[in-house]
Amino acid sequence: MTDPRPLRADARRNRDAIIAAAREAFDRGDAELRFDDFAALAGVGVGTLYRHFPTREALAEAVYHDEVVALGELARRLLAEQPPREALAAFLHGFVAWLAEREGLALALTGFIRGRPEVQVAGGRALAEAVVELVDAARAEGATGLTVGAVMMALHGIGSTYGAPGWRDDADALVGLVVAGSLSGRS
Repeated sequence: MTDPRPLRADARRNRDAIIAAAREAFDRGDAELRFDDFAALAGVGVGTLYRHFPTREALAEAVYHDEVVALGELARRLLAEQPPREALAAFLHGFVAWLAEREGLALALTGFIRGRPEVQVAGGRALAEAVVELVDAARAEGATGLTVGAVMMALHGIGSTYGAPGWRDDADALVGLVVAGSLSGRS
């Protein structure tokens, strides 16, 4: 749970340093470090770690939240830079690339949020907001058969098969189907 009060600049820097250190450790496959070790990796004291994140799960949730926010920002940036259908395709391919490039991180976060439906729902909502913008723009351009639900199902499907043999090829094929479907609908 986040505190509604804004953090002082130094507290924000410490919190960000802890999250960055955890992200790097998770990505290296060091998710099972002693919790106190995250403080040393971030260059802060143990008290600072516990003040911001009382548990490993709270820290993993913060990393997960930041990653979902970054994916939403990617979607919005692509939409600002490209035509809607191209932005949608780039976002979907970017999601697959994100998973592939962050193997340790994705596996660690999946392990931490499994069994925490409230965290998954919040992440899904945040990601869906960005997908709504992409889909609405693509639909305005004529992709009438495209729905937010279909795109979210594709993202969840890709996420749930991550790490299985051939997952990347299958994910790219699914993205191709979604993109082709968006191109077929014209008003």
